[in-house]
Amino acid sequence: MPSPNASNASFHCHDIGALEDPVLLCGGAYGNLEALEAFLDAALTRGVPPRRIIHTGDVVAYCADPAATAERLRASGMHAIKGNVEQSLGLRREDCGCGFEAGSACDALSEQWYAHADAHVGYELRHWMAELPDQITFTMAGRRARVVHGGVRAVSAFIFASLPAAIFEAELDAAEADIVVAGHCGIPFTRAIGRRVWHNAGSLGMPANDGTPRVWYSVLAPEGKGVRFEHVPLAYDHARAQAKMAAAGLPQGYAQALSTGLWPSLSVLPAMERACTGTPLAPEPVRSDQNGRAGPSEPANSVAPSTSSAREPPSAATR
Repeated sequence: MPSPNASNASFHCHDIGALEDPVLLCGGAYGNLEALEAFLDAALTRGVPPRRIIHTGDVVAYCADPAATAERLRASGMHAIKGNVEQSLGLRREDCGCGFEAGSACDALSEQWYAHADAHVGYELRHWMAELPDQITFTMAGRRARVVHGGVRAVSAFIFASLPAAIFEAELDAAEADIVVAGHCGIPFTRAIGRRVWHNAGSLGMPANDGTPRVWYSVLAPEGKGVRFEHVPLAYDHARAQAKMAAAGLPQGYAQALSTGLWPSLSVLPAMERACTGTPLAPEPVRSDQNGRAGPSEPANSVAPSTSSAREPPSAATR
């Protein structure tokens, strides 16, 4: 599958071939070692090996253990791509490259947590981050998938479920894929755009602003002649992670968010997502087949079924 940025000689896309067994998708470990360990335990319980796990970037961000989390993810052997934070640390940039509006609360808070990460991540891990691919491609059930961090064309683009269909269409066109798997925005969702799908696995390191301390990952699995997308909530020792953030002097708002499930700033959110603040997410599995049909999916035998019911805002298949 050709790269959407083939003209950029520095762009690195890694193809991992055909995957015909369930794949675990996660992103935004954010220096939250406790959440990453809980996710790896869940992968072990499911019997999914590292070669079928993909992290969508930003292994380091808000939380207290940037080096330990990056080293644990690297040692796990899972696939991973660069997020904006890996780019910034790998190139020794002065800011996180998150795409926050200048002068916003998110921008001001990022200066504090990025300084903590910059002080604790050493040369070896920076080199590993710099060498990660920018994107990953694979096929499943005859469908082509591309894994990106934010957007297909911009690593720090915020792509939320409520955005106009034209934005998704342009990104999917650039991806030259049937499925795009993304991260960065911090809220899990699956949205069908015609016969194609945009899927955000959510973040491991920070709750989804839904008023619960849960974090999220997802499962992609072949189902008949299509692909099944399932969002999975994850409980972990958030109290320990929060205490470590407080001890490290990191921003109190993000530390509290680990237990309240509420972000300290909503400046990046569109109106729809802002209005859903504090409402627990409960996305249903979605199935998309080769004929372009997308809709609710019956639980597959190879994947543990979701116990939650769907909540569907306008313009989104699930949120």
